[in-house]
Amino acid sequence: MQRYETLLLLSPELEEEKRNEIFTLLASVIERESGTLIEQDEKNWGMKTLAYPVENQSRGYYTLLTYTGPGPLVAELERIIRITDGINKFLTVKLDGKEA
Repeated sequence: MQRYETLLLLSPELEEEKRNEIFTLLASVIERESGTLIEQDEKNWGMKTLAYPVENQSRGYYTLLTYTGPGPLVAELERIIRITDGINKFLTVKLDGKEA
Protein backbone atom coordinates (compact mmCIF):
# COMPACT_ATOMS: atom_id res chain seq x y z
CA MET A 1 0.00 0.00 0.00
CA GLN A 2 1.23 3.46 -0.91
CA ARG A 3 1.29 6.52 1.29
CA TYR A 4 -0.53 9.68 0.15
CA GLU A 5 -1.17 13.23 1.34
CA THR A 6 -4.20 15.29 0.41
CA LEU A 7 -4.24 19.01 1.14
CA LEU A 8 -7.74 20.48 1.35
CA LEU A 9 -8.77 24.14 1.12
CA LEU A 10 -12.17 24.58 2.76
CA SER A 11 -14.47 27.56 2.61
CA PRO A 12 -13.88 30.01 5.49
CA GLU A 13 -17.65 30.26 5.96
CA LEU A 14 -17.93 26.66 7.16
CA GLU A 15 -18.58 26.21 10.85
CA GLU A 16 -16.47 23.79 12.85
CA GLU A 17 -19.33 21.28 12.97
CA LYS A 18 -19.60 21.19 9.15
CA ARG A 19 -15.80 20.86 8.80
CA ASN A 20 -15.87 17.91 11.20
CA GLU A 21 -18.64 16.29 9.14
CA ILE A 22 -16.47 16.60 6.03
CA PHE A 23 -13.44 15.08 7.81
CA THR A 24 -15.60 12.22 9.13
CA LEU A 25 -16.92 11.57 5.61
CA LEU A 26 -13.42 11.50 4.12
CA ALA A 27 -12.10 9.22 6.90
CA SER A 28 -14.97 6.80 6.27
CA VAL A 29 -14.20 6.76 2.53
CA ILE A 30 -10.54 5.97 3.28
CA GLU A 31 -11.49 3.08 5.57
CA ARG A 32 -14.19 1.77 3.20
CA GLU A 33 -11.63 1.60 0.37
CA SER A 34 -9.18 -0.48 2.49
CA GLY A 35 -7.03 2.45 3.52
CA THR A 36 -5.78 3.78 6.84
CA LEU A 37 -5.92 7.41 7.94
CA ILE A 38 -2.56 8.14 9.55
CA GLU A 39 -2.96 11.78 10.46
CA GLN A 40 -5.25 14.77 10.04
CA ASP A 41 -3.18 17.91 10.56
CA GLU A 42 -5.19 21.08 10.94
CA LYS A 43 -3.47 22.65 13.93
CA ASN A 44 -0.43 23.73 11.92
CA TRP A 45 -2.52 24.84 8.96
CA GLY A 46 -5.93 26.24 9.91
CA MET A 47 -7.32 29.54 8.60
CA LYS A 48 -4.97 31.42 6.25
CA THR A 49 -5.08 34.47 4.01
CA LEU A 50 -4.81 33.37 0.38
CA ALA A 51 -2.38 34.83 -2.15
CA TYR A 52 -5.27 35.23 -4.62
CA PRO A 53 -9.04 34.79 -4.32
CA VAL A 54 -10.42 31.27 -4.69
CA GLU A 55 -14.18 30.95 -5.23
CA ASN A 56 -14.39 34.70 -4.43
CA GLN A 57 -12.85 34.12 -0.98
CA SER A 58 -9.65 35.79 0.25
CA ARG A 59 -9.26 33.39 3.19
CA GLY A 60 -9.47 29.62 3.48
CA TYR A 61 -9.20 26.79 5.99
CA TYR A 62 -6.41 24.33 5.24
CA THR A 63 -6.06 20.78 6.49
CA LEU A 64 -3.72 17.95 5.53
CA LEU A 65 -4.74 14.29 5.45
CA THR A 66 -2.02 11.63 5.46
CA TYR A 67 -3.12 8.09 4.69
CA THR A 68 -2.15 4.77 3.13
CA GLY A 69 -4.09 2.68 0.68
CA PRO A 70 -4.33 1.19 -2.80
CA GLY A 71 -4.42 3.36 -5.93
CA PRO A 72 -8.21 3.17 -6.48
CA LEU A 73 -8.67 4.75 -3.04
CA VAL A 74 -7.30 8.06 -4.32
CA ALA A 75 -9.69 8.12 -7.27
CA GLU A 76 -12.70 7.47 -5.03
CA LEU A 77 -11.56 9.99 -2.40
CA GLU A 78 -11.06 12.70 -5.04
CA ARG A 79 -14.49 11.92 -6.52
CA ILE A 80 -16.10 12.45 -3.11
CA ILE A 81 -14.08 15.65 -2.58
CA ARG A 82 -15.28 17.07 -5.93
CA ILE A 83 -18.96 16.59 -5.08
CA THR A 84 -18.73 17.79 -1.46
CA ASP A 85 -19.88 21.36 -0.87
CA GLY A 86 -17.45 23.54 1.06
CA ILE A 87 -14.22 22.16 -0.38
CA ASN A 88 -12.81 24.81 -2.72
CA LYS A 89 -9.54 23.15 -3.80
CA PHE A 90 -7.52 20.02 -3.11
CA LEU A 91 -4.21 18.45 -4.04
CA THR A 92 -3.18 14.81 -3.62
CA VAL A 93 0.42 13.65 -3.81
CA LYS A 94 1.93 10.19 -3.61
CA LEU A 95 4.85 10.10 -1.21
CA ASP A 96 7.77 8.36 -2.97
CA GLY A 97 9.46 5.51 -1.18
CA LYS A 98 7.02 5.63 1.72
CA GLU A 99 5.20 2.32 1.31
CA ALA A 100 3.36 1.18 4.41
